Amino acid sequence: MKATSKIMTRDATSSAPLALTCGDPAGVGPEIIAAWLRANPSEAARVVPIGPKRWIESLGIAGEAVGPAEFAMEPGKPSIAGATVALAALESAAAGCKSGKFSATVTGPVSKSWMQKAGFAFPGQTEFFAARWGGEPVMAFAGGKLRVALATWHIPLMDVAGALDEACLARTVAQADRLARALGSKQPRIAVCGLNPHAGEGGLLGTDERDRLDPWLDKLRARLPGLSRCEPGDTVFWRQMRGEFDIVIALYHDQGLAPLKTIDFDESVNITLGLPWIRTSPDHGTAFTIAGQGKASWKSFANAVTLARTLARAG
Repeated sequence: MKATSKIMTRDATSSAPLALTCGDPAGVGPEIIAAWLRANPSEAARVVPIGPKRWIESLGIAGEAVGPAEFAMEPGKPSIAGATVALAALESAAAGCKSGKFSATVTGPVSKSWMQKAGFAFPGQTEFFAARWGGEPVMAFAGGKLRVALATWHIPLMDVAGALDEACLARTVAQADRLARALGSKQPRIAVCGLNPHAGEGGLLGTDERDRLDPWLDKLRARLPGLSRCEPGDTVFWRQMRGEFDIVIALYHDQGLAPLKTIDFDESVNITLGLPWIRTSPDHGTAFTIAGQGKASWKSFANAVTLARTLARAG
């Protein structure tokens, strides 16, 4: 996909509901969706929950049942059967977006290890939707104090430098710009983290910035004047919180997710950009250890729903 592709291609006037996948039935996904619906009963007509039949019936609204009718959720007790239901929910949501049944998808958290045991052949849900919908995904996060886009994510750290080519950087910059604009920034100020400590310190601590990354960014800046050169990753998020930047591009997973989850753990939303439809998700895991205890916050899920609608309308 070219770097100038839109965030999504659905008609911004579409009135189709959002698909809400249950996530792993043994995790907190089903209960945070249920709690959010109880707190927001007016949303019932605008969403379609997808998951086990008994759970759908307990919600008291129209939904889409997947998996064996007799399947019973056991909070805190993950299983291959539960992961299979979670996978079926993803397949239903992906197909529903393609058919026009849904305008976007909000996914509950899944366990990658249990999903693999159930035949899930992807590193995460981001890659699943890319395979089902086509396109080249960019993983991003918003909903709290920080806005972050990742140039790479589910790859080993030792592979990051090789994965950072010019096309990858251009694609991430383009999607970061579109996300910032969709969220209200008219001329986005985009910071890009350096790969090395102190952004290479002029070549003393690494030459990636000097020889590759900064020259690529210099070319992109002709179209996006608010784009930085590589900035030291140890201070750039503090600078974003002080209002200097609208969004930060991190070059690898933990460079962006460590500060984000420290600041915005209960509020941030995982957003998949660069595909024909929008997919968002709470930025937390299955939390098997507290599932079924009523302790899980639905704040991140609520933000995921709001962002899915906002980005779907933005086009």
